[in-house]
Amino acid sequence: MNYDFQFDAVFAAWPLLLRGTWITIQLSLTATVLGLGVAIACAWAKTSGPAPLRWGVNAYIELIRNTPFLVQLFFFFFALPALGLRWSAHAAALVAMVVNLGAYATEIIRAGIESIPRGQIEAGLALNLKRHQVFRFIVLKPALKAIYPALTSQFILLMLSSAVVSAISADDLTSVAANLQSQTFRSFEIYIVVAGIYLALALAFSGLFRLVYRLALNYPDRR
Repeated sequence: MNYDFQFDAVFAAWPLLLRGTWITIQLSLTATVLGLGVAIACAWAKTSGPAPLRWGVNAYIELIRNTPFLVQLFFFFFALPALGLRWSAHAAALVAMVVNLGAYATEIIRAGIESIPRGQIEAGLALNLKRHQVFRFIVLKPALKAIYPALTSQFILLMLSSAVVSAISADDLTSVAANLQSQTFRSFEIYIVVAGIYLALALAFSGLFRLVYRLALNYPDRR
């Protein structure tokens, strides 16, 4: 193989790559927090809510889980503005990521909630705890501990899937890489570096989630 590796153009563009990396981190962490909130609310609605609410949540989950993320992204960025809802590429990307994560994480959290023995819930009610207290302390926290590995895998997958938002020109890491490639034509050098950055981000997110587990969920399971 007679290929002249030239990483000079990549190193010269480090400020742009760092900016794209930071935007990817911002999008991923914000979508993770908001998507988790959506998933918890939907999981509660699906397990304890009234029938109309359960039907609505089921329809939302089936719609999102059975359509491509790219199509969802295009819907928020291209289709909704036709109805008068105009926003930036960054905002459309964030909303699409939150909606997508919410649907997938809802089913994970629902499985965790349904794994909690009914006796624990009845014990909480017998102690005169309010229903929201029972859900928060007796149901949700042990459920999150049980499904934490699957949930964090979904969070990391979301971060990696954020590369798709470059299709609407959101200034994430992949978008920066595509612009650099069109200017320098050093495809191999640029994308090997970008792949390394995504790998580093995935490992960093894994470390962050392990820290969260140790701080918030690492307690004895007495069930």
